[in-house]
Amino acid sequence: MSMDYYREYILDHYRNPRNYGKLEAPDVHSEDSNPLCGDQLGMDLIVEGDHVKEVRFQGRGCAISQASASMLSEMIQGQPVEDVIKLGKDDILESLGIPISPARTKCAFLSLRVLHRGLAMAGLERPDQDDEEEE
Repeated sequence: MSMDYYREYILDHYRNPRNYGKLEAPDVHSEDSNPLCGDQLGMDLIVEGDHVKEVRFQGRGCAISQASASMLSEMIQGQPVEDVIKLGKDDILESLGIPISPARTKCAFLSLRVLHRGLAMAGLERPDQDDEEEE
C-alpha cells in the first residue's frame, strides 16, 4: 500500500474516530496524557467472560494520537483479553502503516499505554507487562 493510502487512513480515523465516547459502567477505565504535546486520552472497556465486549475512548490531541486510539479500539473490540494483553508497540506501528518519527512515538503509543494501565488496574494484566516509556 502507498504512503498516501496510510496517511488518508490515519486522517479518516482522526476525523471519524471509531468507538469514540464513554461507557456507562466500564469494567476497565484508564486515562493519561502526554505533557510534551498536550494529547489526552481516556479508555473504557466492558469485559464479558474473557473477551472485550465493548470499548470506547475519548480525548483530544494530534491526528496520530487520536487515530491510533481509534485503530486500537477496532483491534481489541470482541477480542480475548489474553490477545489484547499481548498487543505491543509493533502492532500500533503496523496499524499506522507509515514511519513515525521519534518525537511522535509518544503520541502513537499513548492509547496502548492507557489500555495496558487500565487492564493492570483492573487486575487483568501485570502492571509491568508493557508499560515502558519511550525515550
